[in-house]
Amino acid sequence: MPTNVVMPQMGESIAEGTIVRWIKRVGDKVERDEPLFEISTDKVDAEIPSPAAGVLVEIRATDGETVPVDYVVGVIGEEAAVAVAPPLPVAVPPPRPVAAAPPAAAQKAVTGPAAAPRPASSALPAAVTSTPTPAAERTVEPPVEERHRQRSSPLVRRIAREHGVDISRIPGSGVGGRVTKHDILDYVEGRAPAAPAGQPPVRQPSAAPAPEKPAFKPGENVEVVPMSVMRRRIAEHMILSRRTSAHVHSVFEMDFSRVAKIREAKRAEYERAGVKLTYLPFIIKATCDALRAVPVVNASIDAENVVYRKDINIGIAVALDWGLIVPVIRNADEKNILGLSRAVVDLSTRARAKQLRPEEVQGGTFSITNPGVFGALFGMPIISQPQVAILGIGAIEKRPVVVDDAIAIRPMAYLSLGYDHRLIDGAVADQFMSVIKQRIEAFDPAAV
Repeated sequence: MPTNVVMPQMGESIAEGTIVRWIKRVGDKVERDEPLFEISTDKVDAEIPSPAAGVLVEIRATDGETVPVDYVVGVIGEEAAVAVAPPLPVAVPPPRPVAAAPPAAAQKAVTGPAAAPRPASSALPAAVTSTPTPAAERTVEPPVEERHRQRSSPLVRRIAREHGVDISRIPGSGVGGRVTKHDILDYVEGRAPAAPAGQPPVRQPSAAPAPEKPAFKPGENVEVVPMSVMRRRIAEHMILSRRTSAHVHSVFEMDFSRVAKIREAKRAEYERAGVKLTYLPFIIKATCDALRAVPVVNASIDAENVVYRKDINIGIAVALDWGLIVPVIRNADEKNILGLSRAVVDLSTRARAKQLRPEEVQGGTFSITNPGVFGALFGMPIISQPQVAILGIGAIEKRPVVVDDAIAIRPMAYLSLGYDHRLIDGAVADQFMSVIKQRIEAFDPAAV
């Protein structure tokens, strides 16, 4: 019996996904739980396993298509009737029946040869205006396209709520008229027309965009490739964050001498436990202490309210060959250095293997990015919404510094904090960074 392959629900808040590529092709044999196709959502990239063993006999959504959750994207069956079918059309309501026009003779009898159209201000006869309309007739079920538009993703609804936008007035370009992030961002920027008040939204016909000046000259030795799904989503999130938060940055220099000594003393013990001891877990631990001391940095903004997060969930940016992802260490403040080391290795390894679960990239309350691993002295990172701050780690390297009026060689690093000035003032940000500096430079070996 054929088995439908559907777009999975990759997290409670995810309404749709984009097929990046089919790993299997029509006619290929597949085993149950064998990777079948790769998807990209607002939260995570993942390889989707086959729900059954058999042969991929049909593909209904091709590479690059974005479809809603539970949409049938393919069929697993026996070796027969192999075909590549286009995506199933979205159901649309049938046209309402229109009453046939009366014969010309009847029209003449009713209106008369000299009858003129009724002016817009003319009142209806009393018999008509006094007839009540039944309640059942006054309630009109919105069309399917309207309902699809209103069932947009939580991210789209949040952007609409923050900007006071009525989603039902935005022409949606997604499946079944669904309003996508591109639609809402274009509308907020004033690039998309809205339907007039009191009228249903009108889908704009697809038209070729106005020709733009190319980024290269004819004859230049260039290669033009489309942006990947992940790259487009990163761009959308970063632009949204810049548009949402008032970004300010502070940079502190920190001495890692004490941490370096602890690392050297514990290195062999950690290697026996199967973990390489790096500087990052120490920084995460110090950050958790600072978030407890300055809880507003662990908060978020919801319209005109401040939401103080009780849990400390640290997002760690992981660079991939094809983009960037930020898996989350939940309740990071409850872990010791060994637990944090294991969490960092586990999440980064599975992120590169596309094995993260959707919940592992959600719920972060504060993020850390480490451009120093590539040699950068420091970075000015962009906040990950809806968080209000992000920590950037510069390269930890030996430098000459003045210690007690003498020049010494110490492992030093610049740490930068990007914060949302709508909620966090400079004094508060500097207080937060001072706590991190104190914890790093006087790190307690008992926490290791």
